[in-house]
Amino acid sequence: MAQLATHAENPFAVDPDDELPVGLQLTLRLRVLIATGRLPAGERLPSVRRLAEWAGVNANTVRAAYASLEDEGLVAGQHGRGTFVAAGVRTAPALEEIATEAIRKAHAAGLSARELAEVALVCAAIPGDALTDPGTASIPGAIDAAEAEAIGVRQELRRQIGVLERDLADFARFIPADLPTAPRVTSAHVAGVEELERTRDTLVAQLSEARRAAERRAGEEARRRAGAEAAAREAAEEAGPLARAMGWWRQKR
Repeated sequence: MAQLATHAENPFAVDPDDELPVGLQLTLRLRVLIATGRLPAGERLPSVRRLAEWAGVNANTVRAAYASLEDEGLVAGQHGRGTFVAAGVRTAPALEEIATEAIRKAHAAGLSARELAEVALVCAAIPGDALTDPGTASIPGAIDAAEAEAIGVRQELRRQIGVLERDLADFARFIPADLPTAPRVTSAHVAGVEELERTRDTLVAQLSEARRAAERRAGEEARRRAGAEAAAREAAEEAGPLARAMGWWRQKR
C-alpha cells in the first residue's frame, strides 16, 4: 500500500499496483480505522459514491467492502441514511502506537513495513508461540460454525432483497398507496436474519400486488382500445370513403 505514504491526507487512497486487490486494501483500511477508534461507533461512513471517488475504485468495490464489514458486525446499513460504524464495536487505540513503533524499528533496521507485517502474521499463526497465552489468546474476527452459517444466510437474503428491489422498480407506479412497506431502520445496527426475512417478504408482497395491478391496468387499456376501435369502425361504416380512409390512417399513427 505504498500509495498511502504519498497521499497521507487521504486515508482511503488505494494502490492499484499493490499485490493486494484494491477491494481488500479498502476493506483493511476501513477495518483498521474502526479497530483503532479513528472511526468510532455511530460514525457515518462516506457514501458509496464519495468513497469510490476518494479511493479511486468503482462503486461496486465500495459496496463489497461495506458488505464484508457488515458481515463482520463492524458496520451497519441504515436505509435511506447510509452506513454507520456499528454500536458496541471493540476498539484498541493502542494498536496504532504499537504498530507505528514497530514500523520505526523495522525502518531503522533497513526493513519494510510489508516485511514486518508478513513476519508478524506468520509468527502469530504458529501454534505454541511463546508470545501468546494459549489460555487467553484469541484471533480477532474468528467466527464459529453457527455464525458463519448466519452470515451466509444474511448474504443470500440481501441478494434476494436486491433482486426484488430491482424488479420492483419497474412496477413502482403500480404499488397501492395503502400497501405495507418494508420496515424502516431507525438506528444504525446490523440487520439480523429475521429482519432481513421480513424485508424480503414485504418486498415479495409489494411486487406481487404491483404485478397484479399492472395486469389489471393492461386489461383495462386493452378493453378501452378495443372499444375505441369498434366505435371508429361503426363511424367509418356510416361515413364516406374519404372519412373511412382517414379513420384507418389515424388508427395506424
